[in-house]
Amino acid sequence: MFIQTEATPNPSTLKFLPGRDVLVGEPRDFRSLEASANSPLATGLFAISGVTGVFMGADFISVTKDDTNWAHIKPAILGVIMDHFLSGKPVIVEGGVEVANHDEVDEFFEEDDSETVEVIKELLATRVRPAVAMDGGDITFKGFRDGTVFLHMQGACSGCPSSTATLKSGIENLLRHFVPGVESVQQV
Repeated sequence: MFIQTEATPNPSTLKFLPGRDVLVGEPRDFRSLEASANSPLATGLFAISGVTGVFMGADFISVTKDDTNWAHIKPAILGVIMDHFLSGKPVIVEGGVEVANHDEVDEFFEEDDSETVEVIKELLATRVRPAVAMDGGDITFKGFRDGTVFLHMQGACSGCPSSTATLKSGIENLLRHFVPGVESVQQV
């Protein structure tokens, strides 16, 4: 098994590409060992000293570290990923203990704004999420109020030094151009 790695705009996060499907469905963001209880792969990665976050997409795993040097933990991360896929264990154990993510918030917007919200979600799904996934992260819609779109950044994008520029220069300009009524974008 050959696992490729890619740098991300976030120097604390590396993207690992195992050359096979990782996760079917929505991406998953694990920010602690406790939150990874239903993922044997994430649990194995959190067992490595220095790992502070695991994000899984369709065909990649982004791993975030503390100030530990990549040269010290990258071989262990590659070993855990390889061992996991060779073992045949599932990435997510369905019906396992689901620990609520403290970042997850129900969507909020006024009923009158439902058409605007649908356009915002469509643009995020077709134009923004694929680009953000290439950098090892994800972005989700959280709300819309008084012309402000509230978004949540995950994976490599969470805590990335360039995420503010991505939000303001890229996503805000895109949404303001295509969606009347959008004035700003804010990270939650």
